[in-house]
Amino acid sequence: MDTPRLREEFRSRFQKDPLVVMAPGRINLIGEHVDYNDGFVMPAAVANAMTFALSASGSDRCNLLAVDFDEGVTFSIYDLNPGGSWVNYLQGVMDGFIRRGAHIKGVDCIFGGNIPAGAGLSSSAALCAGFAFALNEIFDTGFSRLELAKIAQYSEHEFAGVKCGLMDQYASLFGEKDKVLLFDCRRLIHESIPFQFSTHTLLLIDTKVKHSLADSAYNDRRRSCEEGLAILRKHYTEVTALRDATRTMLYEHQDEMGEETFIKCLFVVEEIARTLQAAECLKKKDLSGFGELMYLSHWGLSQAYEVSCEELDHLVMAAEEDKELVPGARMMGGGFGGCTINLVRSGREGIFKERVRKKYFAAFKKEPDFYTVTLSEGVHVI
Repeated sequence: MDTPRLREEFRSRFQKDPLVVMAPGRINLIGEHVDYNDGFVMPAAVANAMTFALSASGSDRCNLLAVDFDEGVTFSIYDLNPGGSWVNYLQGVMDGFIRRGAHIKGVDCIFGGNIPAGAGLSSSAALCAGFAFALNEIFDTGFSRLELAKIAQYSEHEFAGVKCGLMDQYASLFGEKDKVLLFDCRRLIHESIPFQFSTHTLLLIDTKVKHSLADSAYNDRRRSCEEGLAILRKHYTEVTALRDATRTMLYEHQDEMGEETFIKCLFVVEEIARTLQAAECLKKKDLSGFGELMYLSHWGLSQAYEVSCEELDHLVMAAEEDKELVPGARMMGGGFGGCTINLVRSGREGIFKERVRKKYFAAFKKEPDFYTVTLSEGVHVI
């Protein structure tokens, strides 16, 4: 539902004018599986977004309607419960406000969006960040965007049971049009870097493979990183996260770590370095250098960190066949499914899509989905 229709639907149901807030999804161009190692990542907000129309209800009651599901719920702010439904995410945000001492009441709210489900664009982060921003506006609670990101993360942790990092919520709230964020996961600050290339388009290709192994694999990889870090800290007091480690340190204690832990930790150290190098490429407008780092990131994730899958590797190999057409591609997100992100020469996207579609169908007997994304402003009032 578009914004004017959402506004009219709200007026029709509640006989008053709403505040309208747009909350974008996000992509991550490079820097995967390094957020829990205090590393650097490079997300950006995208035009695909969740849109909220809401106002204070005047009581403790919340009346919410998710237009995409045609599902409405009513509850009290004194009865907030964890769970797996969309309503629990929003209840978690309200609980986060209350736990921080904010004085909020119930709301009337209608929301919907055009973020593709399961494509790795973080619709849940947009849902939580947008709702948090809207509550902050309506009840004048005075929270900063960083505090709102932490409240949105709290909801995902405690009400949805998803132990995510802060990148998704941060990118949704801090995103800037035609810019990427070099986000420092330790200091929780970012540098904005222009990403406006008329010669190339950002294209997502959805494998249609669900992340069925992602949760257990995530825990295993995180454990390897923690084991490697514990060994390094016995020798280097300055190392408090893998962000502080060097290749030399890892190689000196390779035998002590064992092959599995060493390889996983080495990937993290190299991926952090790649992300910082990618930022320098963008500042120099070196798109081919940036793209090559995307390919290196993918094959590190696939071969060293082992979080890819046959379908993701197939798509990246298809892109790599013509680097003049596609100077960069990689898997995006936790792995084992989801999307690849591709830097494709503008005007030739159709040629690339058709070639990929044919090859992918021949290999897997199903067709991928394609999404062109543009970099957008973060959460804002319309």
